[in-house]
Order: sequence, then structure tokens, then C-alpha cells
Amino acid sequence: MTKKSVLRAVMIRSCTALAAVGLCATAVPLVGAQRALAALAQGETAPDFTLQGALGGKLLTFSLKDALKKGPVVLYFFPAAFTKGCTLEAHAFAEATEDFAKQGATVVGVTAGNVDRVAEFSKEECRSKFAVLADPGAKVAGLYKSLSSQGMFLHSDRSSYVITPDDKIVLSYTSQDPETHVSKTLDAVTAWHASAQ
Repeated sequence: MTKKSVLRAVMIRSCTALAAVGLCATAVPLVGAQRALAALAQGETAPDFTLQGALGGKLLTFSLKDALKKGPVVLYFFPAAFTKGCTLEAHAFAEATEDFAKQGATVVGVTAGNVDRVAEFSKEECRSKFAVLADPGAKVAGLYKSLSSQGMFLHSDRSSYVITPDDKIVLSYTSQDPETHVSKTLDAVTAWHASAQ
């Protein structure tokens, strides 16, 4: 192993551990190309969290525990508001929000990038259909092992989860293709809804 690859591995491990306890900043310098860490797996218990965010430009506080009382939650992490792929993904989730709602599911997006613009993003690109939460320091992304490095910075990876009211993850999906996340999560919600009947 080269000195550079050892340094990279140590920095990623250290920052993941620090992010899990909220001590790692979003802009942690890392060396090398994009690298994602393994997301939480299907069947695991979803970590609870509360974050500030916005819906339709209006500020709100989102609690996973409270949202799960109403039904399953589709939790999707994305790298940064107002970037090309994240905008495509937001549009796709906005178009499908009613399909999720018909099955009692709540959609929520979480980002560690451009956290100062989530209110604007929730109104413009999410079309006021679902909440977008700011995750400064990638704390919640760390809990969900949805961290990725790109260039010199650590951010939330493009990962989606479907979490059932009993706190279980029934879908864990990571892909850089922003438009596949809606179909994967909707299929998982549909399957869960059918089995819950």
C-alpha cells in the first residue's frame, strides 16, 4: 500500500467515525477520486434523528420517530442542492410524491451540501411536494453510512432508504443514477404496503 492510499484510508475511517458523533465538517479535505462507504443494509434498524429543513420554502423540524407514526418513510440522501443530478432526482421524487402518499409513505430528502439553500431548493426543485433537510457536518449521513468523498470534500452519498413504522430498513439502495431511486423506493413501498394489508 502506498503512503497516499494509507493516508486516504485513515482519513476516511476517521471522518466516518467523527461524523457519526457529529464532529466532522462537511468540507473535510480528502485526497483522491469519488469513494463511497457501504450504506446500512436491509433489515437493520434505522437510526432515529431530528433535523431542521423546509417544505415549500417554509422552515420545519423533522423527526423520523414522529414521521414513522404515520407510515413508512422514504429517506433519500443527495450530495448538494442545485446540482444537476440532485435537481433531476428532486424533480422525479416530486412527480411521484402522490404515488407514495397513496400508500401512506412520507418522502424526505437530506443533504450535507449547500445546506443554506434547502428552503429555496424545497420550493423550486422539489416543487413544494416534500421536505428537504439540512445535515450540516453530514451527521445523519454518517449514522446511515451514506458518506462519499469527491475531490477534496466529504458529502452525503446518493443513497435511498425505505423505513417501516417498526424502524426497520426494507430497502437500502445506493446509485449515482439519480432517476433510479424513485422506482426502487416506490417498488419497496408498494411491496411493504401489500404485505401489511
